[in-house]
Amino acid sequence: MNIENFVDALDADFFAGVPDSQLKALTAFLFDRYGISSQHVIAANEGNAVALAAGYHLATGKVPVVYLQNSGLGNIINPVASLLHQKVYGIPCLFIVGWRGEPGVHDEPQHIFQGERTIELLEQMQIPAFVIGQHTTEAEVRSKLEEYREVFHKGGQAAFVVRKNALEYTQQTSFSSHGIMRREEILSHILDAADENDLFVSTTGMASRELFELREARGQDHARDFLTVGSMGHCSSIALGIALQKPERRVWCIDGDGSILMHMGALSVVGANAPKRFIHVAINNGSHESVGGMPTVAGNLELSQIAKTCGYTYVACAADFDALDDALQRLKQAETLSFLEVKAATGTRKNLGRPTTSPIENKISFMNFLAGK
Repeated sequence: MNIENFVDALDADFFAGVPDSQLKALTAFLFDRYGISSQHVIAANEGNAVALAAGYHLATGKVPVVYLQNSGLGNIINPVASLLHQKVYGIPCLFIVGWRGEPGVHDEPQHIFQGERTIELLEQMQIPAFVIGQHTTEAEVRSKLEEYREVFHKGGQAAFVVRKNALEYTQQTSFSSHGIMRREEILSHILDAADENDLFVSTTGMASRELFELREARGQDHARDFLTVGSMGHCSSIALGIALQKPERRVWCIDGDGSILMHMGALSVVGANAPKRFIHVAINNGSHESVGGMPTVAGNLELSQIAKTCGYTYVACAADFDALDDALQRLKQAETLSFLEVKAATGTRKNLGRPTTSPIENKISFMNFLAGK
C-alpha cells in the first residue's frame, strides 16, 4: 500500500514512536511531511511515546498514533495498563506495530519468540489488532478504522500490525550527521587499543555486526565479545553486571546514542556502582541507523557531560581519529569508571554481514572465556 494513502486514511495529526526497519516507509514519510515537530516526535523509547500520546489526547481530545517495532511491546505494557486503559484514564490510541519475526517469515533470532507472540500479547492487553499485508487495500484500512472508532470512543486502544513490505514509499529520505569517522573505523581503533584479555559488550544493531566482522578480518575468535543482538538499551547494564563480578577484567561497553537514550537511567546506576575497569564508549551519530536512519535527539546532546553528571569519573569526547586514539590511551591508563563519546558519521558498508554464530553459541563461548576454559 502506498504510504501516503495509508497515512491519509488514518486521519490523524499526531504521531510518536521509535523507528523500525519494518516501518521505514512510515517513518520516512512522516519525517518528510512533518519533520520533528509538534505533530511528529521520535521518542526515546516506546513507553515514552505512549506518554506523549496521552498528553496529546489530554490537550486536544483527539486520537494519537504511536508507531513501534513489536520488540517494543514490552516497553508499552506499563503505560498502556496503568495510564491508557479504560479502568484508569481511558485514553484512546492507535498503535502501528512492525511485525518482526512473523511465523513463517525468516528473521533474526532475537525476533522469533516476540514474533510468535505479537498478536497474542496485544490481545492480552485488550488491544484488537488488524494485520496489514501487501494486498491490504486503503478501503480495508478505512473500514477497520470505522470499527475502531467505537473502541476509541470508549477510551480503548487498537492496533494495525504491519507485515514485511506491506507499506511502500518511493522517495529517498536521508539524514546524515556532521561526524567524519565511520563506526566500523572507530571500532577498529578501539580493538587496536584493547588488550587481549579485555571483554566487550556491544549494543544491538550495526555495532555488533561490525565487531563480529572485524574479528573475522583480524583472524581473531569471538569468545571475548558478548553481542547484544536484542534488548535495545540494556547493553550497559549487561556490561555492569559482568564488571561487578569480574573486577580484575577490563570491560568495554560499545553503545550507541539511540540505545543510551532508550534507557538513559542505566547511566546513573553504572555511575553509582563505579566499577574501576569499565570503559563505556558511546558512538554518537545522532541516528537510529540500524532501523532506517531517522535522527535521534542525541545529535544535539553532549552525552559525555550527562555521563559525568551520573558519576562517571573520567569522561572524554572525540571527533577525529587523533583525538580518539589519544582518549583511548588515557582511558586505559585512568583505571577508573570512564565514558568516551565519539562523534560519528552515519553510513555502513553495503556488504556488511551478520554474525554466523547463534546467540546461544555466543553466550557459551563468552562464558567459557570468562571461566578461563
